[in-house]
Amino acid sequence: MTLLDAAALAAAAAGTACGDLRFLRVAQREHYLAGETSNFARRWWAGEWENAGLFLLGLAGAAAAAGFPAAALVPGLIAIIAPRRLGLRGRTGHLSWTRRLTTVAGVTVLLEALGGLAGALGDGLGGAVVALGLEAMLTALFVDGGLVATRPFEERLARRFVEQARSRLERVRPMVVAVTGSYGKTTVKGYIAHLIGSYKTTLPSPRSFNNRAGLARTVNEHLGSATEVLVAEMGTYGPGEIAEMCSWMRPEISVMTAIGPAHLERFKTLDNTLKAKSEITETARVVVLNNDDERLARFGTELASQGGKKVLLASGRDPAADVAVVPSSDGLSLFVSGEKVGLVSVGPAERPTAPSNAACAAAVALELGVPAPEVLTRLASLPLPANRLQRYRAEGGYIVYDDTFNSNPTGARLALCRLAEDPEVSSSGRRVLVTPGMVELGPEQAQENEAFAAEAARVVDRLFVVGRTNRAALLSGAAGHVELTTVDRLDQAINWVRANLGPGDAVLYENDLPDHFP
Repeated sequence: MTLLDAAALAAAAAGTACGDLRFLRVAQREHYLAGETSNFARRWWAGEWENAGLFLLGLAGAAAAAGFPAAALVPGLIAIIAPRRLGLRGRTGHLSWTRRLTTVAGVTVLLEALGGLAGALGDGLGGAVVALGLEAMLTALFVDGGLVATRPFEERLARRFVEQARSRLERVRPMVVAVTGSYGKTTVKGYIAHLIGSYKTTLPSPRSFNNRAGLARTVNEHLGSATEVLVAEMGTYGPGEIAEMCSWMRPEISVMTAIGPAHLERFKTLDNTLKAKSEITETARVVVLNNDDERLARFGTELASQGGKKVLLASGRDPAADVAVVPSSDGLSLFVSGEKVGLVSVGPAERPTAPSNAACAAAVALELGVPAPEVLTRLASLPLPANRLQRYRAEGGYIVYDDTFNSNPTGARLALCRLAEDPEVSSSGRRVLVTPGMVELGPEQAQENEAFAAEAARVVDRLFVVGRTNRAALLSGAAGHVELTTVDRLDQAINWVRANLGPGDAVLYENDLPDHFP
């Protein structure tokens, strides 16, 4: 082995290690879902011509190493520096060496070592450098292999924590209220906790702890012996997940907030989304549905016709619904069974973005025995969920709308309406939109982002397109109608906003993709 050959082997090994760091972080950010790491690798390598060219060059170098081992320098060096813009440490979410990530990393390295050994046994030095060169360019596949290999172990471990949670629930016996929906579930969870907090000792699941592991952790670590109501947010990426959570949490009241294209990339159709989300109703005695959502309205009719459950229809616009919270110029009005309870004064900026969310929460509070007048009073002080259309005034005097969490088409358009109607933006004031667009919308993603940009162009004076994931669709929708600026990172747009906006201006930050997205 020559010195050059040794350098090639070292470069290929170093490139593989760098690739592991990059794509293990992607795996962690994507909740350890096997297949997603390779999916993101494809997006990065194929998303722009520079990365695509480097990827093809790396593969060619690995192939050439069969006859000229020093050629493995090429894929090794490429994997150290590329894909471009996918950093080793990350800006928005660093690699966290948890017990699970360490396990996946160990198995990933073992698979890579076995690949290199197989190459060496097959063709000596040439086989080894070819294997290592390919591994340097294809580390995402090995990370996914590690996820698949460790899944049985993780399932057994998860079942142990679930059994602990089941036992604790049986001892404490809280009333379980479960909330799901394509969007709005975290908001409704917070509203419910607020409306019943003075009447019941309440535990809402923390942050977005909305899967099996998160809810088991909520119960095992946070459920106190005096807890009367547990409000559990439930999310899903496919059928069976919510049914499994309900099998041990046994919610008595279930809430469905909306059915929309969020995660449509995984569900494929909205009918599949409804079917998976509706699993939350199986054990419930009472089901609260957002009647303003067409699919949920039809589902409510079907569910009521089956009997055996109390179905409450909640609305943000129809006073005749079972429970309605209807906005007006004076504030919010609460209706129960078509009868007006009263009105509370709430300023436009403090009102819920989607009144139907408040109506769903009010229905739960009433079902739990909170008097209607008290529910009405507490509607005036609903909490503002973090990063969900929070409005505040920046030091520079301009208005900021922070809607950076988990954007969806319905919420994005509501945010634009708030920006357009803000009374504190002067007639000569500038309205700015900063967005990377919306993701996980499957085949509708390009169309939805293009339509959103076209609508935004009628409201804003300047549009910042962040990143490259939806750049083409956003630029296409807004081209020729608004001043456009493209940036690779959110902080670049923020710096411009801070330097250029002042009193009478406003900015909307709509969504914020973590930096493992291109």
